[in-house]
This record gives sequence, structure tokens and C-alpha cells, in this order.
Amino acid sequence: MTLHAFVACVLVLATPFALSQDDAMVHAQDAPHETPADLVAGLHTAFGVHHARAVHAKGTILQGSFTPSPEARTLTVAPAFASGTVPVTARFSDFTGIPDIPDNIGDANPRGFAIKLRLPGGSSLDVVTHSFNGFPTRTSDEFAQLLRAIGTSGAGAAKPTDLDKFLAAHPIAVTFLTTQKPPPQSFATASYFGVNAFAFINAKGKRLDVRYRFVPAAGEHWLDAAALKAAGPDYLQTEITSRVGSGKISFDWYAQVAQAGDVLDDPSIAWPESRRLVKLGTVTLTSVDADQAKTDKGLLFLPGQLPAGIEADDPMIAMRNAAYPISFGARQ
Repeated sequence: MTLHAFVACVLVLATPFALSQDDAMVHAQDAPHETPADLVAGLHTAFGVHHARAVHAKGTILQGSFTPSPEARTLTVAPAFASGTVPVTARFSDFTGIPDIPDNIGDANPRGFAIKLRLPGGSSLDVVTHSFNGFPTRTSDEFAQLLRAIGTSGAGAAKPTDLDKFLAAHPIAVTFLTTQKPPPQSFATASYFGVNAFAFINAKGKRLDVRYRFVPAAGEHWLDAAALKAAGPDYLQTEITSRVGSGKISFDWYAQVAQAGDVLDDPSIAWPESRRLVKLGTVTLTSVDADQAKTDKGLLFLPGQLPAGIEADDPMIAMRNAAYPISFGARQ
């Protein structure tokens, strides 16, 4: 089943709607049955095996720096926020595990933004985000089931297909798949959201539950129909190279702070926009990496490898942290 056919199937299947946060509170995280290997296999079932990243396969790597804000030091003792400017490697990407997916189609949403903060002493802090404030499922088990359903629901599959059945039982996945924004003018003109929650612990032991958000200094800008028609299949990769060659690209990094009752272990439920945002600092990208293939082959993001001062709230983080090295090994 092609991704285009998959999305078309979703559009026919249902009108999207979102669960309220109160409804979502009734869900409790079950112990996972799927393994990290199952999750990677599910990605390959959905998108094919291409000897590339199992998801967000197509991308561009940039180099730059991160400068923390004074406010960040009041929230956490994590080393990334405790000192001055540190080097950063960032990767913008398209969705799916298809390495030649065209940039100019909606199936390439959500776009990805991952950063690796390179800290003194050789450690790092990795952050993985995408351009949609939410996730198609509440658990990694459900995500693996969705991926397998995509792969088994081709044009010749008997109705109702596995995908039909899954989406009928998981309306939030329909919402995710049918309410994506148009393709952005640039990777640098989209906001990016960390959908998994973390706990920040400060020097006094105070715990604060947060989700990450990156807001572009250039503002949010999307392609209209005419611009999208004129855009080439690699326009985002070309544009970001040209943009950073003409000047720096900046994102402000925020922590969205949870309030009592906000769901910490369900990434499919976005927290209300009324929640407080605390600026953690600024990511500044200044150049395209000189050897994309070599750097990408050795670049592994581990969002669950956390320093003192940051802890995982969402069990999905551990699954992602275990699955990514499996995909990494398969593409070497």
C-alpha cells in the first residue's frame, strides 16, 4: 500500500475529531507487549526496507549552537542549561521511512527536527520533535499495530481492512492523519513539538512536568496552492541550504509546563495552549554539514539518554530509545 493511498483511505473512512482531555484521563498505560524490534519491523512493513532510517529517512543536517536562558537554570540542574553556549548538530526531515519521498506532498508531514547538544566532557542531550502537536496513538504498542495495519491494507486487501478496523477504534489517529498543516515554505518556518513529557528537577528538588516546543524566529509560513504546485520534490532540502548560506537560522526552545490533571503518559493528547511556556534558550544554526552521508550514517539520536535533572514521564520514551539503535544498526 502506498502512503498516498493510505492517507486517501483515511480521508474516506472518517471525519476527524479529537478526544477531550477529560476523556483521555480514563486511559492508563498498559505494560508494553510490543518489543523495540517489533516497532522497527512495523515501520519497515509500512514504508518498506530501504537501508535507511526506518522513519524520517529523508533529511538535511546542519551545525550550530545552543545558548541557554537564565530561566532554564531555575527549572533543572541538567548540564545543557547550566553553562554557556554549546555546539549543536540538527537534522530536519520528512516523515516516513521512504528516503526519496517528495518534499512537496502532504504525505511527508509531519516534518521532523532532531537536535544533539554536545556537552562538555563528551556527553550529549538529544531532543526529537516533529511539526504536529500530538501523536497518532497513546502507546508504542498501538503505534506498532497501526504501522502493521498500514502495511497489510493494500489495494487488494479484503474489506474491512486491518487499517479500517484500527482507525475505527482509534479516532485520534484519524485526527493526526487528516489535520496536518500544509507543507512549510522552509524547514525554518515551522514550529516543532516534543510530544513526550519529561520531568525537570531543579537544585531544590522541585519537579516540573514539561513538553518541548521549538518556535522559529522567521515565523510560521506555509505554501499556498500555487507555490506548492511550483515547488520541486527536493525544495525543502534546497531551500534550507540556501537559507543558512545567507544567514543564521534560529529557534527559541520552550518548555510547556503541565498543570494538575494534564496527561503525562499519552502523547496523542496535546496540552491546552493556555499552559505556561518558559524559554529554555535559543538554537542557532549557521551551516550545512559538509559531509551529509558520512555524518548521517553515524548520527544516532537517543531521547531517553537523560542527565541528572531530567527524567522521562512517558514510557514511550524508553521504547523509542531502544528502537532507534536497532534502526541505526540496520542502516550501517
